[in-house]
Amino acid sequence: MPATCVVGLQWGDEAKGKIVDLLTKQNDYVIRYNGGANAGHTIVRGGQTFKLSLLPTGVLEPRVTSVIGNGVVVYPPRFLEEVGNLRQAGVSVGANLLVSHHAHVIFPYHLEEERLQEGAAAESAIGTTGRGIGPCYQDKVGRLRGVRVGELLQPALLRERLHRIVPYKNRLLRSLSDDARTFDAEALFQEYAAYGEQMRAHVCDTSEILLNGLAQGKNLLFEAAQGSLLDVDHGTYPYVTSSNSSVAGVWSGSGVPARYLSRVIGIVKAYTTRVGGGPFPTELHDEMGERIRQAGREFGTVTGRPRRCGWLDTVALRYTAALNGVDEIALMLLDVLSVADQISLAVAYECEGQRLERFPADAAQLARCRPIYETLPGWRCDITQVRRFADLPRAARDYVEQVARRVGVPIRLVSVGPDREQTILVSPS
Repeated sequence: MPATCVVGLQWGDEAKGKIVDLLTKQNDYVIRYNGGANAGHTIVRGGQTFKLSLLPTGVLEPRVTSVIGNGVVVYPPRFLEEVGNLRQAGVSVGANLLVSHHAHVIFPYHLEEERLQEGAAAESAIGTTGRGIGPCYQDKVGRLRGVRVGELLQPALLRERLHRIVPYKNRLLRSLSDDARTFDAEALFQEYAAYGEQMRAHVCDTSEILLNGLAQGKNLLFEAAQGSLLDVDHGTYPYVTSSNSSVAGVWSGSGVPARYLSRVIGIVKAYTTRVGGGPFPTELHDEMGERIRQAGREFGTVTGRPRRCGWLDTVALRYTAALNGVDEIALMLLDVLSVADQISLAVAYECEGQRLERFPADAAQLARCRPIYETLPGWRCDITQVRRFADLPRAARDYVEQVARRVGVPIRLVSVGPDREQTILVSPS
């Protein structure tokens, strides 16, 4: 089993971090391959909570090498802050954390650009985290203004690049707003060259290291950021992230060919959430939506924003499970649904008088869809102490089995709380 990928099948925030944490000890490398500091992971170990947004979850296990791949965009102040926080908490971080020299760098002008673009979009704003992710990826694919992590270690090159890029960025920012913040190229050079020196010990050709690891029979664990419905190519465009947050991003974001993947685990929240704009057919605007939000503590790890909440959507899950070639599902936060007397499960859509059982190809059509529900009884009791599937209430077991049947993929793990011990393994029937 050379390579496993843990990928979210919804709009992110599926509790992927917990599953990566559970699997880390079985692997030699844990790799982030997309996104940036907009991807919050919360891991609870023995009552201690760790909140990460840029570093791979595997960094909590010193024996394992954690890798930030070339497909990630890196904000150096956040990288150094997270490393410092972990060391302060007693976690050893050193040669076990690597950053690709080909990963792109987020600068303050990216954050300002995103702020101004989102503000100008008003009601049509995507609802980004404001971390400069999108503008950094734009510069990456635009080629002329992207800066890679490896260039932070080359002062003469970095100075030349920033003295060419920053005047252009200042003109762009002033065109967006008369009140735009502008930047000094030399000051940015001094600041980021210093960051490069602090990061130097971690920066290397991570693709070569991972490919050599595979040749030596090492096991790799890939963790996706965000969720598959936010994938820039396959998600609900334009309300998506700026990278491939599905399994599609593994090859381009790490340099490891997809043929090495032998196991794909799809992570699914027992209900659905979304942050920011975009269509959400099963969204609840009533008291039940608020009860789920409070019970699930549905507030962004990175931004603190309240998440939009709704019932589970098996139409969307069938699409993302097929898109990612999912072998098995981990169903997370089942305990949150204990607040419901009855639980609705979206099994199809109604759109302009027609029944749809496939996920629409574009966001405009999805916005016109209304869910067709199947209603199941709730269980209304605390299940956070249950450790065997057979000990769950009958209604809870029925719900899990119905989700697996509707999606067409077996559920092999059920989470009933944030701690790693609050995990139920489901044996094949």
